[in-house]
Amino acid sequence: MNAETWASIGVSAVTGVSGVWAVRSARRTPKQERRDDFTAVSEQQAVVVEQQGRAIERLERRVEQGETKAAVQQERLAENDEAIAWALVRIRDLVAYIRKSGGEPPASRPMSARAARVLERSDV
Repeated sequence: MNAETWASIGVSAVTGVSGVWAVRSARRTPKQERRDDFTAVSEQQAVVVEQQGRAIERLERRVEQGETKAAVQQERLAENDEAIAWALVRIRDLVAYIRKSGGEPPASRPMSARAARVLERSDV
């Protein structure tokens, strides 16, 4: 083997070692992999938090709508109670007027149990 062959072998060996070293240095370290995993998890967590925020806002709107509907229904119930109380007072006044005039008021029709419960709760 002459000197050119040994030089060629030496250059080839140096090139091979340099290639292996380049591949090794280009590879990501475990620390870098963990850092990238943390970034990916953090991004996913941010997406989940955003979705949860939207869901909470949607639920808050539904609660507000329910509270508004409940307030309207409460107002209607109060109006109905007032109307029933007025009707009861008016009927009692008419019955008293008829009796005072010497007459007898007509017999009342039978009342359902549901209506009786409403009258029991009435203020009058």
